[in-house]
Amino acid sequence: MRSVPILFLLFVLPFCATAQQLLHPLNDSYDADIQQAVYSSTHRYHSSVKPWIASELRLVANTDSLTTAGHINNPYSKKWQQTGFDLLFNTDFIHLRGKDYYIAVNPLLQFEAGTDRRSGNTTWINTRGIEVKGDLGERVSFYSSFRENQAVFPAYIDGFVRKNSVIPGQGMYKGFGSKGFDYAFSTAYLSVKAAKWFNVQFGHGRNFLGDGYRSLLLSDNAFPNAYLKLTGEVWHLKYVALYSQLIDIRAKLSENLGYERKYTTIHYLSWAATPRLNISFFDAIVWQATDSSGHRGFDLQYLNPIIFLRPVEFSIGSPDNALMGLNISYIVGKHSVFYGQLALDEFKISEIRAGNGWWANKQAFQLGLKAHNAFGVKNLFLQTEYNWVRPYMYTHFSVKQNYGHYNQPLAHPWGANFRESVSRLRYHYKRWYLHNELIYGMYGEDYDGLNYGRNIYLDYNTRVSEYGNKVGQGLKTTLLFNDLTLSWLINPVYKLNVFAGLGIRQLRSDQQTDNDVILRFGLRTSLENFYMDF
Repeated sequence: MRSVPILFLLFVLPFCATAQQLLHPLNDSYDADIQQAVYSSTHRYHSSVKPWIASELRLVANTDSLTTAGHINNPYSKKWQQTGFDLLFNTDFIHLRGKDYYIAVNPLLQFEAGTDRRSGNTTWINTRGIEVKGDLGERVSFYSSFRENQAVFPAYIDGFVRKNSVIPGQGMYKGFGSKGFDYAFSTAYLSVKAAKWFNVQFGHGRNFLGDGYRSLLLSDNAFPNAYLKLTGEVWHLKYVALYSQLIDIRAKLSENLGYERKYTTIHYLSWAATPRLNISFFDAIVWQATDSSGHRGFDLQYLNPIIFLRPVEFSIGSPDNALMGLNISYIVGKHSVFYGQLALDEFKISEIRAGNGWWANKQAFQLGLKAHNAFGVKNLFLQTEYNWVRPYMYTHFSVKQNYGHYNQPLAHPWGANFRESVSRLRYHYKRWYLHNELIYGMYGEDYDGLNYGRNIYLDYNTRVSEYGNKVGQGLKTTLLFNDLTLSWLINPVYKLNVFAGLGIRQLRSDQQTDNDVILRFGLRTSLENFYMDF
C-alpha cells in the first residue's frame, strides 16, 4: 500500500498542464476576507464542500492580493534584512520557485501556557512540527505535515482523554510525566486537476460538508483518516465521491493485524441553483472490514461514484449503516447567509406522524446565520447556529459500523441526544483579532449503565425504550462555554499568531457540577480546528 501514492503520482504527472490545487486550511479564524468573498451573490460557489481548492477560490476572490494587502512594509534597505523580515512576517518561511514549480516549508508551532482554576494545575502545550507544500506545474499540488506534541490539559479535557483514550482530534497518546500526554499526528495529500472539470485528491486528512461551525453530515472533528476524493464540476453542479478508511481503536484484531478497519462511501451533490441559493444532497454508507465470514475489505458494490447508496445496500441484503442528508444555504444582502442541514439515519413516516418518540426515528437538523460586515461595521463577523440531534443518531447495532472514527463522532463532537446554540463574534483591525465563542447546550447523558442515546459507540439494541424517546432523555446536563481570545497575526501565510485567551465553562447535572476558568497565552499556527468546546 505504501507504493500507491508514488504510482498515483507517476500516473497523473503526464496529464499535468491550469491553477494550483492546494487546499485552503479548514481553520477560518483569520480568513474573513476570503470567507466574505465566497459568500457573495455575484457568483455561484459551492461553499459547503470543504476544504476549498485554491484554484477555485481564485475564481471568486483575488487571494494573492488579499494576502499581500496585509503585508507589513519592512523598514530595511539591505536585501538580506528585507528578506529576513518578509520570511518572518509576510511570506512562507522557506520557499523555492521555478518556472513550473513552487515548494514551501513552514513551521507548525504551539507553545502555550496557562492555568486551570478547578484543578489548580499549570496547563501547557508544546507542539513542534513542519509543513511542506508545493505545486508541480499548474495541475498538481502536494502537502505534508507532522506534529510532535506534549501537553498537560485542563481538567475537563484531561477527563475526556482518559475516558476515550484519544486527544480530541489528534489521536492516541502515551503518558508524559505524572499528568501529561505525549502524542503525534500527520496529514498529507496529493491534489490533481485531471481535467478542466475534474479534481482527484488522495490523502490522509479531514473533510467537511456544510456551511456551519458544526456539520451534522461530515465534520473535521475526528482524527485524520485515509481517503480518496473525486470531485467533478459541470454547469452549476458539483459532485463529490469520497471513499474513506476509518479505524475502531477499542480493541486490536491481533498484534499483527492492528485495529479494526471500516470504510465509508459518501456521495454529495451540490447545486448552485442561483447565485444566492445552494441545495446539496448527501448519502453515505458505513461498513466494517470484517464480517461473520471473515475478511470483507472494501465492498465493490459501493465503489460506483454515481449511484444512490441506499438501494444498493438494500439489494445486497446488507446490514450496513446508511445515512442521508440535505444542506441548504441562501445568501441575503451582500455577504450574509442563512444555512441549514437535515440528517437522516433511520425513520418511518408513519412513526413520525404518530409522534410517539419511536427510537428509530433518528434525525438531526441545523439552522444558522453568518453575517460578514455585520450591521455595516467593516470586519465584524457574527454567527449564530442551532443544532438538534435525536437520541441514537449515528449509532448501529454493530458498533463497528457506527458513524465514528478513533473513538470520536464523524459529525458533531457531542454525539447525539442534544440541542445546542452556538454564537460566534470575530472582529479584526489590521492584524489584531478579537474572537468570542459562546455555546449553550443541553444533552441527555447515559447513566446507571443504561443507553439513553448519547454515546454513538453503544449498540442501539441496548436502548432504554422502544417509544417515548426525546432529546435530553437520561441525565439532563447543561453546558455553558464562553471563550474570549485576543491575538495578533504574525504571518498570514501560515497563520502564525500570538494570543491570550480566557475560557469559562460551566457544566450542571444532578450528579456533577463543574466550574472551569481557564487562562492561556502563547504562540501558535492556526491551520486546523481542534474542538475543545464540550
